[in-house]
Amino acid sequence: MALALSVTPTSSSSCVPSRNPTPSFKTTHLNFASPRGIHAINPLRRSFQFSISAVTSSSSSQTTELFPHKLQRLVKEFKSLTEPIDRLKWVLRYASLLPQMPDSSRTESNRVMGCTARVWLDAELGQDGKMRFWADSDSDVSKGMCSCLIQLLDTTTPEEVMELKTEDLLELNVGLLGGERSRVNTWHNVLVSMQKKTRQLVAEKEGKPPTFEPFPSLLLTSDGIEAKGSFAEAQAKYLFPEESRVQELVKVLKEKKIGVSAHFYMDPEVQGVLTAAQKHWPHIYISDSLIMADAAVKMAKAGCQYITVLGVDFMSENVRAILDQAGFGEVGVYRMSDESIGCSLADAASAPAYLSYLEAASLSPPSLHVVYINTSLETKAFAHELVPTITCTSSNVVQTILQAFAQMPELNVWYGPDSYMGANIVKLFQQMTLMTDEEIANIHPKHNLDSIKSLLPRLHYFQEGTCVVHHLFGHEVVERIKYMYCDAFLTAHLEVPGEMFSLAMEAKKRDMGVVGSTQNILDFIKKKVQEAVDRDVDDHLQFVLGTESGMVTSIVAVIRSLLASSANSEVKVEVVFPVSSDSMSKTSSLEVPSSIRVGDVVLPVVPGVAGGEGCSIHGGCASCPYMKMNSLNSLLKVCQSLPDVENVIGGFKAERFKRQTPQGKLIADVGCEPILHMRHFQANKELPKKLLDHVSSREGKR
Repeated sequence: MALALSVTPTSSSSCVPSRNPTPSFKTTHLNFASPRGIHAINPLRRSFQFSISAVTSSSSSQTTELFPHKLQRLVKEFKSLTEPIDRLKWVLRYASLLPQMPDSSRTESNRVMGCTARVWLDAELGQDGKMRFWADSDSDVSKGMCSCLIQLLDTTTPEEVMELKTEDLLELNVGLLGGERSRVNTWHNVLVSMQKKTRQLVAEKEGKPPTFEPFPSLLLTSDGIEAKGSFAEAQAKYLFPEESRVQELVKVLKEKKIGVSAHFYMDPEVQGVLTAAQKHWPHIYISDSLIMADAAVKMAKAGCQYITVLGVDFMSENVRAILDQAGFGEVGVYRMSDESIGCSLADAASAPAYLSYLEAASLSPPSLHVVYINTSLETKAFAHELVPTITCTSSNVVQTILQAFAQMPELNVWYGPDSYMGANIVKLFQQMTLMTDEEIANIHPKHNLDSIKSLLPRLHYFQEGTCVVHHLFGHEVVERIKYMYCDAFLTAHLEVPGEMFSLAMEAKKRDMGVVGSTQNILDFIKKKVQEAVDRDVDDHLQFVLGTESGMVTSIVAVIRSLLASSANSEVKVEVVFPVSSDSMSKTSSLEVPSSIRVGDVVLPVVPGVAGGEGCSIHGGCASCPYMKMNSLNSLLKVCQSLPDVENVIGGFKAERFKRQTPQGKLIADVGCEPILHMRHFQANKELPKKLLDHVSSREGKR
């Protein structure tokens, strides 16, 4: 049986949508009639007839079916097609029903982000209170998907448009195109764009002022960088560090063989200078906290006699301890202040409440303590003697916990000290209980639905520890993102509050988001920009940065490099800082142009405003005040004072722990063991036998 389809418009021009009046269509009928064409619709090969509603007039005689019935019918259509190829052909038939979109609507502002092909969507709220939608794509498959959604939502009320959830479309995805995920995401991304436009049109019709002001952002193209908003302009201030400052630093680093291991979140000015200096001195590394120590070891092997650490104190402690473990005890390690450079998470793990938490864990063998790497060496040492401990990062914590339960199914796992990350991990595992065994096995091959349900009651997390940077990615920020950036790519660190985590996880389901570590965020952005560059078409990607603004340094460097790799790239990439405008002081002293041409030179953008601005109870926290203690002046002072013969910078030196644990061992030795356990896991994909034996021995002491 073949598919004969006829479209009967009420007038010869009605296939081209106009803004006023709305075109009117008669019902379109699709009939199985001839013996050619689709030959495997369903096993029964039964003949049937149904209608698909196109755009209708507002008269009561032509009122479309109730929305739930339209959705049920569309799902029934797709379920009746048992073969993926037939579903594909069916989608292509829908594409032929899509009314032509005016050229004036094929604009950048109407582009739908996250689709493999280019997709445009426009909308109008009619005088009758009903929504009208028009769409187009340079792919017939995407065009067919748009047509399906328009059949569902055209001439419905705004409330009905907002009522449809991406989960409601899941049954349309099964078997489509052999499970090609990037195509399937078109359903979801177009729906989200429809809902965003609906919200905006309703607000306009009601005469309401904009609910939110846009977040500050940086717009990158192959030609330059444009700063939008005062906060973004503050970032751009340090795009071009003074060459004399760069050369001053490079000269002293080379002369004294000094390596620099710096965190993503450091001071803005020094970050700009360091990135420029990397071209002249290879022993400068900017990364997350885990890799900082590894980078320091490589520098020591290359002949560096000193390592300067730009981060908080536990980072310099880790660098010192790992260098000692690697046999480089003679290499000096220096911090950027003679005062304490604290961390709210590290402080939480040193508090009496955390000790009580661990004591409870020690009374519930078999127990394993999974401690976040962002804690002091002293915390790791004391914890490890109380409860067998392994460190984790935000990028490997999920796999660490799953592997622990896989190797010891009756285990109790105690995570800390980040409360938001702990809650998010539990929520992630709860979501896994809604997956199939196959989907769970794709996350971890040793787990299934039963094992995930079994481990949940034995997974505990500390509930009194937060990061001051991520704590304020709260309700106001989330509401603003939902309203203005729901169709953008969303990134979120695992440490953000649950509401932001859920938002990013929802985006992740349609390949529009990432939740994880700073490196995970960087890799995700790199992947999406690379895909856009490879398509070699005009595109506008928008990324919401759900972590400390210092990440933008490496992000922009990667983006600029990718854009430069294509001679005629028309891709635009916007990095959005989700911070409240109330969190930034107004100043007229910044003479920063709104648009900066950078030519062929790849230079970074630096994090937050100097002085720790960017944090507010009204929104996200753009920068960590502790990290901003790592200034360029401090770095130059330390470097110029080395070797510190007269002990001018004695307070800056990262000393070895000479204190002992309650069991009479050196803190440095015991504190390194949880880190080494993690490194074993990373290398071998399983927890070391030494750690498992430690857990078992504690169980035997009950």
